[in-house]
Amino acid sequence: QVEIVESGGGLVQLGGSLRLSCAASGFAFTKYTMRWYREVPGKEREEVAGISGSGDTTNYADSVLGRFTISRNNAENTVDLQMNTLRPDDTGMYYCNARDDQPEGVYPRYKWTFWGRGTQVTVSS
Repeated sequence: QVEIVESGGGLVQLGGSLRLSCAASGFAFTKYTMRWYREVPGKEREEVAGISGSGDTTNYADSVLGRFTISRNNAENTVDLQMNTLRPDDTGMYYCNARDDQPEGVYPRYKWTFWGRGTQVTVSS
């Protein structure tokens, strides 16, 4: 049974920090690219950061580059998002996503994707 559980959200002041954690089980964790998304009411869910199965490759949305860091622990099946210098526009529900991205040129691009229920982050000014 696949399970993805986010934790670490909360209320923080402008300029503060939070560390989100995602615990995964029930699938071959190292074969999945892990991503954090955030969602704000009225807007599309936005990809914030991603990390490859091996942890060698990371990518970030321009809006968080230099402030957020994604990391994973394949021994414990966890992925974290360290968020520093938080701003009010970082407010949103943060979701952890797992996807078995296929190599370039292979279609379909993925077969399975799993989501957690999210954790709320609120940054006050």
